[in-house]
Amino acid sequence: MLAAACALAGCAHVEPVSLPATPVAATYKGVAPDEATEPLSRPDWWSLYEDTELDLLQRRLVENSPDLASALARYQQASAATDTVRAARMPSVGATFDAARNRQSERRPLRGATSPDLYDSSTLALNLEYELDLWGRISQQVAAGEAQERAAEADLAAAQLALQVRLADTMIALRGADQDVSLLLRAQAGYTRALDMVAQRHQAGVASGLDVAQAQGQLEAASSQLHQVQAQRAVLEHAIAALVGEHPSTFSITPTTVAQTLPTIPAGLPSDLLLRRPDIAAARQRVSSAAAGVGVARTAFFPSVRLGASGGYQSDDISDLIAAPNLMWAIGPSLLTTVFDGGRRRAEIRRAEAVLDEAGQSYRQVVLAAFQQVEDQLSLINQYGQAGSAEQRATQAAQRALDLASSRYRDGAASYLDVVIAQANALQAQRRMLDLNNRQRRASVQLILALGGGWLQRDDALLASSAHE
Repeated sequence: MLAAACALAGCAHVEPVSLPATPVAATYKGVAPDEATEPLSRPDWWSLYEDTELDLLQRRLVENSPDLASALARYQQASAATDTVRAARMPSVGATFDAARNRQSERRPLRGATSPDLYDSSTLALNLEYELDLWGRISQQVAAGEAQERAAEADLAAAQLALQVRLADTMIALRGADQDVSLLLRAQAGYTRALDMVAQRHQAGVASGLDVAQAQGQLEAASSQLHQVQAQRAVLEHAIAALVGEHPSTFSITPTTVAQTLPTIPAGLPSDLLLRRPDIAAARQRVSSAAAGVGVARTAFFPSVRLGASGGYQSDDISDLIAAPNLMWAIGPSLLTTVFDGGRRRAEIRRAEAVLDEAGQSYRQVVLAAFQQVEDQLSLINQYGQAGSAEQRATQAAQRALDLASSRYRDGAASYLDVVIAQANALQAQRRMLDLNNRQRRASVQLILALGGGWLQRDDALLASSAHE
């Protein structure tokens, strides 16, 4: 039996799985090579935005976030499941004790003539069972479980990074709202002064009632925009409270008009940075797990060989149970195999191979999506930067137009409608410039997410090991 087992063991072997071919490039087309640029080397990447409030909130996120706690619990479940599978490598030992009083049927087959109707039976025994892993079924189950555990660990890292990025993105949006509120407050104050001036000119008979109405309409429009932005800021503040595990009713962030720093993106980012993305690492591990699953399915064609042993005491007198004459034991191997199952095992192999194919294609899709995300964010950062420069020039031109329109109105050379139009254009140009700068910062945060936490190849044991398996 052992010779046959050794001969058949190789039949369950699974060849090392190769990942689907995915087109790659040496660098991203959104940046040009430049070896002089220093890469990001800080794990706390959010500190590049130079916002102390964001630094504090990131620490609170790790400590209190319910979403992160849920992700940790899912990893712990996967870890416990792997430990359960590993236990199959060890023998199982059980203990039994039973004591019963029995009555035999008078018509029991083969009952002896002197066999009593009533008797006691007591047993105390230890049972040992161990399965020989001759064709690798258990080892491949363990390999699949360990790969799933590593995938869950990568999922945990991905969840933490996604939450940190969401927090940073929401915080940048909130700081942008702070700047917008400040701008609208200044515009509101300026429109109030303009309305007072026009009202005085109207009382003096220099300006018409139409001018007063236009000035009043401009002031109310700015007030409406101000309240809308303040409402958006409140929603963003509530979202941050939920992210860090705080109650929105008692949570607040002090407004500030200090612009956050835009990190400098290193040129010539290597495309192999994507190997350390947690979701790619998780996808690779799931391919490994699916490959081991194919091996497990193939071992179903081979018999299960178990070694069993039991020993203990058995007697009809519980008071004298543990005694030499009552000793009993049994030891020996057992073999269990399926002779006919209607094609179930072959179907299970086809299912496992389809799962492997699905995992491989999912890995390929994750990699392609990662390249797309990086290229998208690099393009957005570059184009928003150029648009911001153009918008800054437009803002300066709109401010000159407003100054000229105001001067001409005071001199009586233009109507107040020219001033209103110039005011609206200047305010909208300033708001567009703030919005573009804010979009560029938010795109840089999404780039950090797309690259898996920055643009430096870190010493990450989990992702480095998964990248070479």
